[in-house]
Amino acid sequence: MPDLALLMLILIIVIGLIFDFINGFHDTANAIATAVGTRVLKPGVAVLMAGVLNVVGALTGTAVATTIGKGIVPPTVATQLLVIAALLAAIIWDLVTWRFGIPSSSSHALIFSIVGAGVAAAGWQSIGFGGLTKTFQGLIFSPLLGLLGAFLLMVLLLWVFARMRPQLVTRIFGRLQILSAAWVAFSHGGNDAQKTMGVMTMALASYYGWTGSQWSVPLWVILAAATAMGMGTCIGGWRIIRTMGLKVVELRPINGFAAETAAATIIEIASRLGIPVSTTHVISSAIMGVGATKRLSAVRWGIAGRIIVAWVLTIPVCVVLGWAIYLLLHLATGIR
Repeated sequence: MPDLALLMLILIIVIGLIFDFINGFHDTANAIATAVGTRVLKPGVAVLMAGVLNVVGALTGTAVATTIGKGIVPPTVATQLLVIAALLAAIIWDLVTWRFGIPSSSSHALIFSIVGAGVAAAGWQSIGFGGLTKTFQGLIFSPLLGLLGAFLLMVLLLWVFARMRPQLVTRIFGRLQILSAAWVAFSHGGNDAQKTMGVMTMALASYYGWTGSQWSVPLWVILAAATAMGMGTCIGGWRIIRTMGLKVVELRPINGFAAETAAATIIEIASRLGIPVSTTHVISSAIMGVGATKRLSAVRWGIAGRIIVAWVLTIPVCVVLGWAIYLLLHLATGIR
């Protein structure tokens, strides 16, 4: 009969893949909302494209997985119960925000759920502030860069194509936006799927006692996480797509191209640096950046305000959820 530790490891792998699946449909909007909003792609085609490219992007590296798996809490603290508590807390928050169509960050939900569970397990001294520093760098700078980058790119495009007929501009960028949407889907997979890879590897390290150079993300974990996210993306998150693509600002193909290109480039650079960023933060701020080039009133700041509130709430809510779920599981099972 399998021992309890092995059963818990299997449970973590299952929950992790469920989280990645939910992350896929929760964050589908990041890759395709603008393409759907500008009617460049039909929703079904856009979702399928995003799903495939999420998988491809997820196979391109493990730098973010290492930050999540080793940089938030050390392997010596990362027990299986801690991982289960963090995953359950992140899933709960993802489902709540999905239910209300709020584009919150699955990435930060997972990271700060790990923090909460880590504090409950071993106190604040157990938290790796190197990993948290990278997280806060992504939290603070990626939306600002998304806003500024999309704004500047949009200004440049408007200057370059100022003398061209609007119909021709729309036709050109209607085609180019398919490429930019694909670029977002690829970069999204490269950053977001790695977070679950990191958590699953945390559990494997706890079970097998991996430390130092032994700690690495197995190929089967990479493939499993990539596939789960791709399948989730193919299901689609239509509530959030409506918010991101249709409600924040009225978009044309040239706007969508600028927002997607700026956002995807920032996400891809962050992935190579091992910085876990919120693709939701980046693409939503990029959409606001292109909207602001028209006029400030073109952005529906009430919707944008709801997005910002969700960003701010995610940190304390997930810390508390991770902490509370860990304590409840510990009291119920006696396991640490």
